[in-house]
Amino acid sequence: MNKIILSGMNPEEITCTLELKQGFRGKQIFKWIASGAENFEQMSNLSLELRQTLSEKAEIYSSKICEVLKDPDGTIKLRIELFDGNIVETVLLTDKEGRKTACVSCQAGCAMKCAFCMTGTLGLSRNLEANEIIEQFLFLEKTAGKLDNIVFMGMGEPMQNLSGIRKSVEILCHKDGRALSSKRITLSTCGIVKGIYDLADNGPALRLAVSLTTANEDLRKELMPVAKSSENSLEKLKEAIRYYAQKTGKRVTLEAALLSGKNTDEKSADNMIDFAKGMDVNINLIPWNPVKTLPFSEPTKQEINYFVNRLERADLNVTLRTRRGRKIGGACGQLGKTV
Repeated sequence: MNKIILSGMNPEEITCTLELKQGFRGKQIFKWIASGAENFEQMSNLSLELRQTLSEKAEIYSSKICEVLKDPDGTIKLRIELFDGNIVETVLLTDKEGRKTACVSCQAGCAMKCAFCMTGTLGLSRNLEANEIIEQFLFLEKTAGKLDNIVFMGMGEPMQNLSGIRKSVEILCHKDGRALSSKRITLSTCGIVKGIYDLADNGPALRLAVSLTTANEDLRKELMPVAKSSENSLEKLKEAIRYYAQKTGKRVTLEAALLSGKNTDEKSADNMIDFAKGMDVNINLIPWNPVKTLPFSEPTKQEINYFVNRLERADLNVTLRTRRGRKIGGACGQLGKTV
């Protein structure tokens, strides 16, 4: 990459890096990028001379769409090639009300190795730069129209790339650009306690989702290697979740991938009830999405209904995730799956 990449810069950085004599030109370029401009020729309020200079010195994007996959249920998955040849995936999710959410990746691959997740089998190549995260969002908007929300739930562990997350949020929420509300942004972590405290203390104040999966310590260590560290024990994780909720005033979501015969029985439900007791949380249950290379099975309807009902009888706020994007490897836990 011999040229300057602009998609990850704010107006002031664009002005400074390009040595623009007029500061408002940086704002104009920033606004064009946020609106989905694909090249400098489209920036019609810039002089021809400036557009030519920009073409010589800079590029809007460093990545490109290499494949578009569409599920009959409306889910769209983009496979995006980065400048170094790494491939990341981003998914468009549409709910019953028609709201559009971008599920974006923050790393190429993932080091967390959660046993039930396809991405965890890939290993970690590297963190994504802020511009590479932002470009996923912009590419999805070009493909599917204006988006309502963004969730950092794609490939990778966000707490391992907080600098990239923070910069991308700054750009996407900037008043002179896309102006996305931070209230519409969710970060999902596998439970890195140190990162939860960092995010609570240093912001940005995003919605937090924690992949709990099970509140049985031994089973969680088996399914989620992150739990093998004493720093990320269930006890310390619960303390961190409480702290985040109190510090930010935001309700935290607990996520659980339901695996048949593993974490769907009475004891598993009761463990989760005990963990959530006394906390203002939502519980998001996700029936496991099949990956042929992983040794798990989808939960039966009976298992799902039993688990949901038992949690609801304990007066917990429970949401059962709708299964979407499975035919294109775009469902939760399937990213990186060859379709």
